[in-house]
Amino acid sequence: MRSYGQFCPIAKAAELFCERWTPLIIRELATGATRFSEVRRGVPLMSPTLLSRRLRQLEAEGIVIRASPGRGKNLTYRLTEAGLEFVPLIEGLGRWGQHWSRRELAENEVDLGLLIWSLEKSVDASAFEGDRTVVRLEFTDQPASKSLWWFVNKAASCELCLQDPGFDVDLYVACTLPDMIRVIRGDIALTRALDDGLIDLHGTANTHRRFRDWLNLSPLSRIESRRTAP
Repeated sequence: MRSYGQFCPIAKAAELFCERWTPLIIRELATGATRFSEVRRGVPLMSPTLLSRRLRQLEAEGIVIRASPGRGKNLTYRLTEAGLEFVPLIEGLGRWGQHWSRRELAENEVDLGLLIWSLEKSVDASAFEGDRTVVRLEFTDQPASKSLWWFVNKAASCELCLQDPGFDVDLYVACTLPDMIRVIRGDIALTRALDDGLIDLHGTANTHRRFRDWLNLSPLSRIESRRTAP
């Protein structure tokens, strides 16, 4: 960890917080990731070796605590009191990003794995009625091996399936990957995406009505851009 060589508390905090990847690791831990594999899904371009080293550094600094749930079980990670004090900074970065960051998606930012992980963490499985509701999501612009995803919703839990789980599908959702990312980010309002056919739904009237609640968009998606065109 590089030092600014200053006693200033801002410099000391920045040495830790501004290290590359650290804010994203804290973002993942703050939004429910507890296992190494879960944190890594949120930072797919970060090597496992570097992630392991950074988690150890954060643990040494008292930002993260590591625990073993029991014999033969994977280690878990969570933010300490000191780590939780970084969460408002993460939220502030999100607000600034919505207000002022570039809105056009670069090719390397259209990340299918990251979007699926974001949905798996954030959807509200309790939005639907009944014991089980299956949502099939199709990305119409992706190759066949990556185009179909199933979300099996039961009460308070949602299970992501990479293959057809064999249950009847209650709601079919079809869109392109960039359009779904734009909706999740708030660049396109969900109502507009549905009205314009950017997201196509097929299912009962009830599942249609509850799709918005199930998608459970982040409050950040409601923040409008203040950036003017160059």
